[in-house]
Amino acid sequence: MRPFRLGTRGSPLALIQANMVRDALISAHSWEPARVEIVTIRTTGDAVQDRPLAEIGGKALWTKEIDRALLAGEIDAGVHSMKDVETFRPAEIAIGAMLPRADVRDRIIGADSVASLKQGATVGTSSPRRAAQLLKLRPDLEIVMFRGNVDTRLAKLAAGEADATLLAAAGLERLGREVGHGIPTDTMLPAPAQGAVGVEARAGDHDAMRWLAAIDHGETHACVAAERALLAALKADCHSPVGALATIEGAILTLRAELLSEDGAHSVHAQEAGAPGDAELSRAIARDLLDRAPPEVRCLFDG
Repeated sequence: MRPFRLGTRGSPLALIQANMVRDALISAHSWEPARVEIVTIRTTGDAVQDRPLAEIGGKALWTKEIDRALLAGEIDAGVHSMKDVETFRPAEIAIGAMLPRADVRDRIIGADSVASLKQGATVGTSSPRRAAQLLKLRPDLEIVMFRGNVDTRLAKLAAGEADATLLAAAGLERLGREVGHGIPTDTMLPAPAQGAVGVEARAGDHDAMRWLAAIDHGETHACVAAERALLAALKADCHSPVGALATIEGAILTLRAELLSEDGAHSVHAQEAGAPGDAELSRAIARDLLDRAPPEVRCLFDG
């Protein structure tokens, strides 16, 4: 029997995440290690590092080459950081599994907290969400563009290109980088799906979907689905500063969300609770946010 082929980007973090999926599959199905093969695919997002994603095609730059390989039958599944997967996906592709979610927070590197940054400090990020949230908290800050993988951004920081930067705690932990300080989610909501690793397969590949189902973490899947449903209802894109976090306690899913203007001067927040899997919850929060959003915010979520 030929190996089950996992497609992934080639960054150090992406390869670690692909190996996490590989190990989970081997463990769940008692497969021999050779039963799962990791296939590295170079994406446009990896190749173009000097411009913000929103200017050159958005999140599809992380997925389109992996999607092409998946639909062509060159791989059996694609491994993704779910926060980098565009909201609307091809009908032929389905999410088969999500691994247990890691720390959802951002970490600040170069300072103990956002509040402790010196007056007029420069902070490197290419994320409209992080930029808007930082400017909401500290309008005096100067935002400079940082792109690249984790080590590239840490190297830019070490070279003095900014006073501080923000990175996802989950990625830092998976890479073994014990740097920075976690920012509480009450201070900065994370990106929707932050900290979650997802695995997609062809929707019609029943064997692949069955194998992936065995490693799916239901709570993570439900929370990420709620956050992604919110993005869909908002018609948000890479230009839209939005933070969201769903959590489950008992049988109740709570979804918190925030929309911001690009300069952080205007924002609107909402929180609702309901049953996991209730798609109407995300749509109701989206309607509420857009109804209450000032024009400076609403114009970024008009699809």
